[in-house]
Amino acid sequence: MNNTKPQSSFKKFCRKLSPERKDSSAAERQQHNSNNGEDKNRDLEAVFAYMDANRDGRISADELQKSFMTLGEQLSDEEAEAAVRLSDTDGDGMLDFEEFSQLIKGDDKVSEEEKKVELKEAFRMYIAEGEECITPKSLKMMLKKLGESRTTDDCRVMIRAFDLNADGVLSFDEFALMMR
Repeated sequence: MNNTKPQSSFKKFCRKLSPERKDSSAAERQQHNSNNGEDKNRDLEAVFAYMDANRDGRISADELQKSFMTLGEQLSDEEAEAAVRLSDTDGDGMLDFEEFSQLIKGDDKVSEEEKKVELKEAFRMYIAEGEECITPKSLKMMLKKLGESRTTDDCRVMIRAFDLNADGVLSFDEFALMMR
């Protein structure tokens, strides 16, 4: 069984519960960024409280599974049990807040590795068959698939903003920089 899947699912779940506010002013965003650590902890506490349905200060595999279902996500019995088992350091079969925090934060190396894999998958979506980079034409085609109509010239301008070596296309490294 892949032990990183529950962590990845948890992170997606947390993002659903505490998305960035897009309507905030620049001053609010700056304040948010300066308190980022505090905000993340508050968000984590809110997610924990949401999942702790019976308010006993611990999350069971069943509570975990039900929380996922309320957001339209599927988590199998095995995945829920594995997620709890992976972070249950005191052996009580449940997650207290500290254990839950460790599960959400996960192993930084794994999460960086997962991010790179996801980024490579996204990059492949933007390149045309037989190509090794994103061209204005391939970008235009992908944007059209996503419902956004752009001219080839628009796509050239978009690429130019992140094209570090000025070759008119985006390599994976340039794409990765753009996505951060």
